Amino acid sequence: MTDLKLGPLPKVRYVRKTVLLPEPLAEELDEYAAEHSRLHEPVEAAVLIPHMLKDFLRTDRGWRAHRTKRGRTTPQRQDLPAGTSCQRDPEH
Repeated sequence: MTDLKLGPLPKVRYVRKTVLLPEPLAEELDEYAAEHSRLHEPVEAAVLIPHMLKDFLRTDRGWRAHRTKRGRTTPQRQDLPAGTSCQRDPEH
C-alpha cells in the first residue's frame, strides 16, 4: 500500500477524551498506524484518531448541512453533549 487517506499529521493542541473500541477495530487501527508510520513518521494509533474523526466530520454531508443551517462552521465547546468531560492535555 502506498497511499493512505491521512497524510503527515499537523501539530495542534489536544483535549483528552477516553473512548472504548471493539477489539477488531482497535487491531485494524493499530495496523493502519503501523502503515502510516512506515510511510511518514512513527506514530501511535491513538494519535491518528482525532485526525480520522475530523476527516469523518468534514465529509459527512448530513452533519455539514446541519451546521450550515445553524450558521456554524467551526466546533465550539458548547457543542459538547451534556455530561461530556474534557481536559486539556498538558503534554501537547
